[in-house]
Amino acid sequence: MDHALAYQIINFIVMPAWALLILAPNWKFTTKVVHSAFVPLIMFLIYFYYISWTLFFGGGAEGGGFGSLESVMLAFTSPIGFLAGWVHYLAFDLFVGMWISRDGKRRDIAHAWIVPCLILTYVLGPVGLGVYLVMRKLRNKGSWSLHEDVI
Repeated sequence: MDHALAYQIINFIVMPAWALLILAPNWKFTTKVVHSAFVPLIMFLIYFYYISWTLFFGGGAEGGGFGSLESVMLAFTSPIGFLAGWVHYLAFDLFVGMWISRDGKRRDIAHAWIVPCLILTYVLGPVGLGVYLVMRKLRNKGSWSLHEDVI
């Protein structure tokens, strides 16, 4: 498969989940599909394929690996290595977005406050999580703890 097409398909897999988190957070379908293991398992399979190809089957640049900064940089210079890294980002950012959505509901934070955090998480990962945590604290909706029972 063409790498550019694979990139588009991989992005398309997570985009509907993000749209549902942002536009239809209370819809039963969002709960059943987005807040299930369905999308993360799809991303796991894709990631496993690309990271295996990168590290063990010659898809990564020679000398690539995880032993040093230089070897990590090399691992992700090939299209296959880049796709592995990209799937990694998308999967974990979506997982964080799912957590933000659930945590915000549990803490009774208006969805209008959650949406910018979700968008930032989709685009900039940790920035969205950080903004959410600061917003949550400033609105007295929780402590700095990430423990589920702490409100």
